[in-house]
Amino acid sequence: MSLSTAGPLDDVQEVAVTVSGVLVPSDDDWVGVFSAASHNYSACPAVKALYIETGDISSLPLLCDYPVKSKFLKEDPSYLSCSKKHCRQQIGSQCLIHTCNASLTFRLINIRTPISFVYFAGGFDVPCILRKSEPLQFRNPNSPLYAHLSSTDSTGTSIRVTWLSGSSEIQAVQYAGGKSVPSTVSTFRQTDMCNAVPAPATNFGWHDPGYVHSAVISGLSPSSTYTYKYGSNFVGWSGDKIFKTPPAAGAEALQIIIYGDMGKADADSSTEHYIQPGSLGVINAISQELDAGKVDAVFHIGDISYATGFLAEWDFFLEMIQPVASRIPYLTAIGNHERDFPKSGSYYGSTDSGGECGVPYETYFPMPVRAKDEPWYSVQLGPVHFTVMSTEHDWTPNSLQFKWLKNDLLLVDRRQTPWLIFIGHRPQYSSVVKAISEIVYPSVDPKFVATIEPLLVEHQVNVAFWGHVHNYERTCAVYQGKCKSLPRKTDVSIDTYNQTIYTSPVHTVVGMAGFALDGFKQNPSNWSLVRISSFGYTHVQANKHEFLVEYKFSSNGQIGDAFRIVR
Repeated sequence: MSLSTAGPLDDVQEVAVTVSGVLVPSDDDWVGVFSAASHNYSACPAVKALYIETGDISSLPLLCDYPVKSKFLKEDPSYLSCSKKHCRQQIGSQCLIHTCNASLTFRLINIRTPISFVYFAGGFDVPCILRKSEPLQFRNPNSPLYAHLSSTDSTGTSIRVTWLSGSSEIQAVQYAGGKSVPSTVSTFRQTDMCNAVPAPATNFGWHDPGYVHSAVISGLSPSSTYTYKYGSNFVGWSGDKIFKTPPAAGAEALQIIIYGDMGKADADSSTEHYIQPGSLGVINAISQELDAGKVDAVFHIGDISYATGFLAEWDFFLEMIQPVASRIPYLTAIGNHERDFPKSGSYYGSTDSGGECGVPYETYFPMPVRAKDEPWYSVQLGPVHFTVMSTEHDWTPNSLQFKWLKNDLLLVDRRQTPWLIFIGHRPQYSSVVKAISEIVYPSVDPKFVATIEPLLVEHQVNVAFWGHVHNYERTCAVYQGKCKSLPRKTDVSIDTYNQTIYTSPVHTVVGMAGFALDGFKQNPSNWSLVRISSFGYTHVQANKHEFLVEYKFSSNGQIGDAFRIVR
């Protein structure tokens, strides 16, 4: 086995791996990429249970240490056919022994620890190590990387910049021609993960996160662009980047993207734990919207990276969203695959977080929340008030969250922000066909609906956005399972909900941003008006008189559904 480079590796680099001298090529031969110099490469069949714990039932390597990515050699079409023959033993003009070879290309990003390549026979179920490369170091393990932005309040005058580095030394954001703000530094350790039952995060899925740096830039103007860079003279500086502040609360207009359940996929088509096939197309489409000046902020409403205890995959996700998240606020809500774990304080006791229990999520994505492990908040952008709950924490009537929700909804100033939008991960209405895993943990919890839905009606929430179910679905204005009002077609054939006389909110499921898609029941309830099972995202345009939602296919940017609300 040979590599196209001896290192050191750049922050993003493609490495070609060539395997040669193979007498009998097999479709079970594969190469794994490992995130540290020394590993236990023994077969461990028991780790299959840790994959399944997170919901990932695909075929993955059953090794005592987790390969961050892998490929079968048969992906080189010349391998099994041995069309690239090499003569290993020859007598005169006659070749007695031919061998075969194959080449694979891996796209690597800087995850701070050395990288090793290992060649296995025996497939994923009974892997047998044949060759191992010397470890490759990254040129600068301390590089400042993967910047992403978030709002700190509703003024549009401050932005939080968060990034990763292998160094704990204080770094800074430089902006606006020389101004500088130092970073605060945080991290988390393996002991911070959940340990009530065995989990990837405390076992073979652990990867050192390095250090998370965060700095708040203040004194900005709303709806304005600024140049910035982050890092230090010691670790180096990022290239110059441009960000845009969001519109302030009460501003006339807002354009925002909303979706859930994105996850990540790799541009080199490697096999990884929990691949979300539509994610690359969706983030690329949103980046194009941003290039066209059509986005002020993004809401990613749960099931963020699907790392679920395989910590290196947070790096993969942050690198993937960087073209969007480094330029506008990337606001998030927590989902089951970030928080849920038995005996950890989550409302639902599934093992969906793989032992993370929200710790990486809250460290990587600092939102304007009240306190640690209380990830609910509200923010006003332009004419819209967003109330963001956690469906994964206690929402029952005597809970802290429920009391906060009541107070937040009560205090909305509809003169400043006439649109009240409610966001959470698990939906209140869905026509999904239940998967096997949904039998125990259904997509719609009747107790949740009975508790929270009356709040939405009481405070005249206009639209509720949800994820968790991997498709797009829109309802009538619905309450207690019954349509209270229906939209009407306008002269431009857009469904229009007139909320001048308010009845109930419109519910929209937007969990179609990457994960393998869900289907629908053959005979859905009459409250379900539009159902689309295709990768995409919702684009929202709001002014003080109209709230327009467009569902767009990520494959071509075409509009698959559109509705508006007037009041």
